[in-house]
Amino acid sequence: MTHAYRSHTCGQLRIDHAGQDVRLSGWVHRVRDHGGLLFIDLRDHYGLTQIVIDPASPAFKAAEKVRSEWVIRVDGKVQPRPAGTENPDLPTGLVEIAAGNIEVHSQAAELPLPVFGDTEYPEDIRLKYRFLDLRRDRIHGNIMKRGAIIDSLRRRMKEQGFFEFQTPILTASSPEGARDYLVPSRVHPGKFYALPQAPQQFKQLLMMSGFDRYFQIAPCFRDEDARADRSPGEFYQLDIEMSFVTQQDVFDAVEPVLRGVFEEFGGGPPVTPKFPMIAFRDSVRRYGTDKPDLRNPIKMQSVTENFAGSGFKVFANMIANDPKVEVWAIPAPKGGSRAFCDRMNSWAQSQGHPGLGYMFWREGEEGAAGPIAKNIGPERTEAIKTQLGLATGDAAFFVAGVPAKFYKFAGEARTKTGDELGLTAKDRFDFCWIVDFPMFEWNEDEKKVDFSHNPFSMPQGGLEALESKDPLDILAYQYDIVCNGVELSSGAIRNHRPDVMKKAFEIAGYSEAVLLEKFGGMYRAFQYGAPPHGGIAPGVDRMVMLLCNEPNIREVVLFPMNQQAEDLLMGAPSEATPKQLRELHIRLNLPES
Repeated sequence: MTHAYRSHTCGQLRIDHAGQDVRLSGWVHRVRDHGGLLFIDLRDHYGLTQIVIDPASPAFKAAEKVRSEWVIRVDGKVQPRPAGTENPDLPTGLVEIAAGNIEVHSQAAELPLPVFGDTEYPEDIRLKYRFLDLRRDRIHGNIMKRGAIIDSLRRRMKEQGFFEFQTPILTASSPEGARDYLVPSRVHPGKFYALPQAPQQFKQLLMMSGFDRYFQIAPCFRDEDARADRSPGEFYQLDIEMSFVTQQDVFDAVEPVLRGVFEEFGGGPPVTPKFPMIAFRDSVRRYGTDKPDLRNPIKMQSVTENFAGSGFKVFANMIANDPKVEVWAIPAPKGGSRAFCDRMNSWAQSQGHPGLGYMFWREGEEGAAGPIAKNIGPERTEAIKTQLGLATGDAAFFVAGVPAKFYKFAGEARTKTGDELGLTAKDRFDFCWIVDFPMFEWNEDEKKVDFSHNPFSMPQGGLEALESKDPLDILAYQYDIVCNGVELSSGAIRNHRPDVMKKAFEIAGYSEAVLLEKFGGMYRAFQYGAPPHGGIAPGVDRMVMLLCNEPNIREVVLFPMNQQAEDLLMGAPSEATPKQLRELHIRLNLPES
């Protein structure tokens, strides 16, 4: 007996099926009328098959009625496509089905957005009708690639000796940086669960339980605003923790997993063979960010000495009046024209800055051109040219001030220069480790020392460093993985000693009572034999985004929210009923509109 819906899928038929009677079911991708003959491209999850309907066929009457995205069943015979009409870009492109019968499974209303083609549509329409958006070939392919990437990550982690565990979704609220999503408890009135921002404490507890090597494709929930590289509300990460490891052991375990996945799914562009380690402070000084895009070869340098006491009084006076002031140079190979330099200066002003100082070296001219060059003289301009390794036809841009206040702008100028001059490579994956993050930072708003990264990290130098060094000089065993300017992950060797943890929190202004209140479960576990341990958590969504060459994470997530953290398809968040609120002992106190 023939199957009720299909004998083959729409991606299965080949030339050796010619002559066979087959049955297909799928969506009408498009209908074409070629002078009497009707053609239907029939689509399912697996591919596309061309159906041809002759006016003499009993199926012709039904074929005349069908429209895009109707779901139909086709019975017919496989035949080779006529010579010259083959489609080499389609796996089924050598054959077609001569339809003998068509049955309509379901009709489709007028479409709010087309499935055929890849026309850009407003985001609110795409998200409200996401089930249609997901039928589009590019998005459908992204989601299938995502699944294959996750399968590969799982396999590679297990090959490295890691075990997969599932940690709780309903847990306690903890101050880990972002706002928690709270879930009211019906059984315990006035108390709330929280959705985990990350399985941080649970994975550390697993190490204390003796499980040694943990991983999980973990959902994480944070009540924060949307960004291009993070969906609001929730995201997934490859969560990892290991016992009895140094920082290098973590690198040695994780690096081959990521390199292997990017080589497998990257489509050919080379992947960094060995991820370089760059200290946080060096990254900020060279690239103006702790997320450097190493495809851009430009490295910034300090040229403060060449401006100190110089004739360029704007910079010279700043340097003389404040020992913290520095002048950074942004080399611009092949940027040696006044037109380009003026364009960059205008760009800087459009970003809210006074401008971007510059000098450049032109063919046929001795010395550098530009107002700065004239003010500081040929000896200093030559010294800058030599230090930066520049030549005729090149330029240099300058930013001055206290680096902590201008480094981000300098980094943006570096990125803009690399992009404008075509220096930034587009066909490779450049990874690096950012290491040696500061343990603490100065919180200007609260006028106190605070944790700069992860409060559970082990300070370099341990308890002795905490007791004897300026907190702002203490580095931590914290590290990030960055690829092409995208931060994929943060991680750390954990602080597994209660005395060290107590001191670290004390420096940040938290008493032991606060430590017990906020992190009591983990802090108590440390009293009963905690192994040295560390971990990391590369973001799955960001990896998939890079491997699909998509600029926005919503292109690689099944049912994303919009920028306002609303699910337009399901209508979330929604109001609770009075009955639900009564059961939870909750009374609303809404802001006045």
